[in-house]
Amino acid sequence: QIQLLESGGGLVQSGGSLRLSCTPSGRAASSYALGWFRQAPGKEREFVATIRRSGGSPYYADSLKGRFTISVDSAKNTMYLQMDSLKPEDTAIYYCAAATRAYYKGRYYYTVGDEYDYWGRGTQVTVDY
Repeated sequence: QIQLLESGGGLVQSGGSLRLSCTPSGRAASSYALGWFRQAPGKEREFVATIRRSGGSPYYADSLKGRFTISVDSAKNTMYLQMDSLKPEDTAIYYCAAATRAYYKGRYYYTVGDEYDYWGRGTQVTVDY
């Protein structure tokens, strides 16, 4: 049973934009928070951005602030990651994740993988020079 379904990846030229989508289902649909992570070839998975389903300010990896925007459309039950001014170093598989536990470990924002309970299969983003 697919809990999180990502879409929107693809090939884009440097400086271009892409918008990723993530639609949760099942238990993931009632998650406390949603997030995006990415993993580039030969590198560890890294946090990108997170947002709580109840609202409030999103939280970003410092290196991505100003270029990436995370949002949730509750009516469509979909989370988005708008990526602008893309660079070749943004090339990676992007994963959507859902956390069901509120204030897990006393944290307000979830930036670590093990804080999330459900993961999508990932969508490839390739930024060409």
